[in-house]
Amino acid sequence: MARVAVIERTGGPEVIEWVERELPPPGWGEVRVRHTAVGLNFIDTYHRSGLYPLPLPSGLGGEAAGVVEAVGEGVTRLAPGNRVATFGPGLGAYASERNTSADIWVKLPDAISDEVAAAVMLKGCTAEYLVERAARVQAGMTVLVHAAAGGTGQLLVQWLKHLGASVIGTVGSADKAERARSLGADHVIEYKREDIAERVREITGGEGVPVVFDGVGGSTWEASLKSAARRGLVVSFGNAGGPVEGVNLGVLSKHGSLFVTRPTLFDYYATPGEREAGMARLFELIASGVLSVEIGQRFALEDAADAHRAIAAGETMGATLLIP
Repeated sequence: MARVAVIERTGGPEVIEWVERELPPPGWGEVRVRHTAVGLNFIDTYHRSGLYPLPLPSGLGGEAAGVVEAVGEGVTRLAPGNRVATFGPGLGAYASERNTSADIWVKLPDAISDEVAAAVMLKGCTAEYLVERAARVQAGMTVLVHAAAGGTGQLLVQWLKHLGASVIGTVGSADKAERARSLGADHVIEYKREDIAERVREITGGEGVPVVFDGVGGSTWEASLKSAARRGLVVSFGNAGGPVEGVNLGVLSKHGSLFVTRPTLFDYYATPGEREAGMARLFELIASGVLSVEIGQRFALEDAADAHRAIAAGETMGATLLIP
């Protein structure tokens, strides 16, 4: 019997319910995977709350690692015993095991543990496309990273330093500031006691930064605009601080002919070739030691509601795992 999280309605963490389901044999093109680790991501809270609407009832979670238990007809790429991981598309990772299309899973290299894979697949592929394909960051650039001690922020800082960029990170506490510095951030702004845009202008000699990575959203939007250099790019990729609303193009002109993009992962991982290349790049940087993946906290799978409360309250650092 599989233990599966279901939401019948949207709302707070209390809407997450757990049910037991008997799984049939995998169908054509499907595999059954027993999860060993499930990744928690901020987008999970958007699905649960209704910020990103879903057909209901729905499962939750896109990121997991595990072991193939059985394969259906037509599956040749995977076999029982293979270690695999996924970041979607499709939800339902909050489960002890499940049947899914074989196409969403990739085999894990020996150098990548199940926990690291579950902690890094979604965030790491996000960092890859943001840095190397959306913003095309080059050596010598100075880049602002909001939430630099968070799961994606930590990877962004390390990736940017590997490419030779100078990194300014924003954080919410002294502990998080220390973590961002340990990963290579050149300057750290504690936003609860410092004005972000003023400090960015001070650090850059008044010029601002050519690229801003903003995974926070509404609460940092103004600071991002004010921190960007003339003709700079603001990459708004998350809503941890609420959605960005009421945008008008005149604002971009006012702040120096800015560019803004609101990218999503699966538009950059839309084809099998893009998925394979992006994940190969991620695994390469982890295996070579360029990227250190911090698993800041682990929760039991059925304590997912507590994990949602913790991440929403800003009480987590690094990646958060749910362990079946």
